[in-house]
Amino acid sequence: MAKYIFVTGGVVSGIGKGLIASSIGRLMKNRGFSVFMQKFDPYINVDPGTMSPYQHGEVFVTKDGAETDLDLGHYERFIDVELTKNASITTGRVYQSVIDKERQGAYKGATVQVIPHITDEIKNKIYTVAKDSGADIIITEIGGTVGDIESLPFLEAIRQVHSEQPRDNVLFIHTTLIPKVPASNELKTKPTQHSFKELMSLGIKTNIIVTRCEEPLTQEMKEKIALFCDVNINAIIESRNATNLYELPLRFQDQGLDAYILHKFGIDDAPEADMREWVEMIERSKNLEHRIKVGLVGKYVQLKDAYLSVAEAIQHASHQQATDTEIIWINSEDLNVQNVDNLLDDLDGIIVPTGFGKRGTQGMILASKYAREHQIPYFGIGMGMHAALLDIAMHLCGLKDANSTEFDEKTNTSIITMIEPELKIQSLGGSMRLGNHPIQLEKNSLIQKLYNQDSIFERHRHRYEFNNQYRKIIEENGLVISGFSPNGQVVEAVELKGHDFYIATQFQPEFKSRPNRSHPLFYGFINAALIFHKKRVK
Repeated sequence: MAKYIFVTGGVVSGIGKGLIASSIGRLMKNRGFSVFMQKFDPYINVDPGTMSPYQHGEVFVTKDGAETDLDLGHYERFIDVELTKNASITTGRVYQSVIDKERQGAYKGATVQVIPHITDEIKNKIYTVAKDSGADIIITEIGGTVGDIESLPFLEAIRQVHSEQPRDNVLFIHTTLIPKVPASNELKTKPTQHSFKELMSLGIKTNIIVTRCEEPLTQEMKEKIALFCDVNINAIIESRNATNLYELPLRFQDQGLDAYILHKFGIDDAPEADMREWVEMIERSKNLEHRIKVGLVGKYVQLKDAYLSVAEAIQHASHQQATDTEIIWINSEDLNVQNVDNLLDDLDGIIVPTGFGKRGTQGMILASKYAREHQIPYFGIGMGMHAALLDIAMHLCGLKDANSTEFDEKTNTSIITMIEPELKIQSLGGSMRLGNHPIQLEKNSLIQKLYNQDSIFERHRHRYEFNNQYRKIIEENGLVISGFSPNGQVVEAVELKGHDFYIATQFQPEFKSRPNRSHPLFYGFINAALIFHKKRVK
């Protein structure tokens, strides 16, 4: 029977519940338990797929094609498990499911209400995950802050799970902020006490409190929280700011968090978490021998979380090669022929990640052209591949009017076109090629050598692709089609002859990068940037 951990947040939002939940997942996994994680988001959107990156940050894609919150990226990177659509549940998705059932007559004429119908649907998502994953421990993060109206159905649902399950099968962890009063420079525990009482009023008794604070808590403060929040003093855990977020599991282990969780579950015979590989990974990050600059040319660089997985994948590959990589964030809208030398000349590598819409694409195409002409390692992802193809079509193939139907539906030279015309759908949400798809790699290509495999599975999120009508002229002008779908129809990856590293992919490899196992393409990109840097500084 699965054990359930529910992580809630109080005082303010954005205090790192996802990282705390992920760190617990890593500790449980290293103690020998199988772990699955999920996120409950209170917003009414069905998923973040149609939300602005400036509001929501990156859209993470699961293996079965769900568009989800970026916290799921943290989950996957920490516990190294490929999650599914049932790992991301929103208010919109819950209500949509209940309304669909009502329209189909599933409730047999009953009045449909928040309790029991909405809460039953939420519980069903929890129990389905436990059954389908077969995991020993299910960790569920409740988005938002205790006290928010929109979170109430989720909190009521997890209260019901607690009442339905054996007592030692459910654990509540509450994360709160310990603020500092500017005038007195004093840390205050009162907001934590109020947040605890708010949860109690909803029928949820917190077992463990994780405090977010900049400074260590005194013994007196811990005793005060323990007294007023009715928790064991050993169940008060500090989560202070960390330079490297992957240090958090080790900090929690030092405070005995994993041992206390298992004690509350009635499990006293589990082996200690073997964190040697994790410790070695952290030590590598502290002993970096090289330093390079990589330019990230994107449309949404004002909010760096819009490219969170890309930035993390760069770090994973860099640290594995004892390299400190500085990411230079470049707004593609600001890049033009007048300033391209100033902005790109001293870079050791250029990466152009994915995006949607016409805005800023000329800067992406210019970045591809500059990298190609100056032999700078180039890595294009999604729209970064489209930019590379348009650059080569215009400047090597003589197709001056080369364009994408995403930018101009009436173009006569559509190098990039919609996957299927019927995708000009009435609904934007979920209308893309999403999730894991198989890819064949061209033998002896650079990408095949980096993967050291002939076939791979990678995540996708796109509705436009390369137009095969232009395959011949593109190949005649130096571009290698090095990755393609099993039927040969979808161009998945390209690379440029005579260039040390010029790779662009339709898929998004950043989603599969791990802190202790970097992705082959990011590893190859950083390695090429290192080599280029050494040549440049001679």
